[in-house]
Amino acid sequence: MDRPFQGMALQLAALMLFTAMDALFKLLAHFHAAQIMWARFAFAALAVVIALKLLHGRLPWRTHALGLQALRSALLAGCTIAFAAAVAHIPLADATAVGFASPIITVALAALLLRERVGWRRWAGVAVGFLGVLIAVRPPFLTGQPLHWAYLLPLATAIMFAFYQIITRRLAQVDDPRVTILHTSLLGTLIGFAMLPFVYIPPMPIEWAGLVAIGLLGAFSHGLLVLAHQRAPASLLAPLSYTQLIWAGLAGILLFSDWPDAITLLGAAIIAAGGFLIMAPEKRRAATG
Repeated sequence: MDRPFQGMALQLAALMLFTAMDALFKLLAHFHAAQIMWARFAFAALAVVIALKLLHGRLPWRTHALGLQALRSALLAGCTIAFAAAVAHIPLADATAVGFASPIITVALAALLLRERVGWRRWAGVAVGFLGVLIAVRPPFLTGQPLHWAYLLPLATAIMFAFYQIITRRLAQVDDPRVTILHTSLLGTLIGFAMLPFVYIPPMPIEWAGLVAIGLLGAFSHGLLVLAHQRAPASLLAPLSYTQLIWAGLAGILLFSDWPDAITLLGAAIIAAGGFLIMAPEKRRAATG
């Protein structure tokens, strides 16, 4: 809270790493989403354990909110499966645009659950952002075609990730960030190992490298996210997520030759407009008397 600019910088760095991880999801989309989720959490957990052991000589297991830590990890596992399944069927930029319902939902939840101050400009931004998301999911009245079911997956991801961010903010008040970073991948790893025997496809060496990279990117990006939320409120950090639209668009063009079409660009523009409203400073009434 006392270092908001540091929190914003950490959030921006995390978002760039998220995009790199999402691009790997699409590159490895021939694997089942559950196998990708397993790699995401198993290798992330291994990296975090090694890093904490080397840096601090011990593993900070003890938490003051075990239930919240488990729920947070489970929500992230759900996000990973849903988004990995989505990008196997739709362009990365489209999935990212729909997923930007998350910061909008986060702002609303920050006001309702965390009692953070959210004025009328931010509520207006929430309304505008939801209009943009409605366009980004490509409804039939815009495209003349049935709604593709895969567009609902990043929307589900957005809802789960909004709750994930709210819980992250709550945990920043009760647990050391190293505890939260350690617990981030634990339940997801267990869920992944439980599902792996039913979906496992033996990877080639280069594919192993990609799966390991997914885990490392996930560990580092979410570590930065924890540190960001320790320094700034969720309602301030959430709108910065819109910068990920730029990286996702570039990754889609360069790696998959997926150029965003007019509907995606329109939805993203309206979502960004909502983001600017949310980020606009709110005037405080001058003290009188």
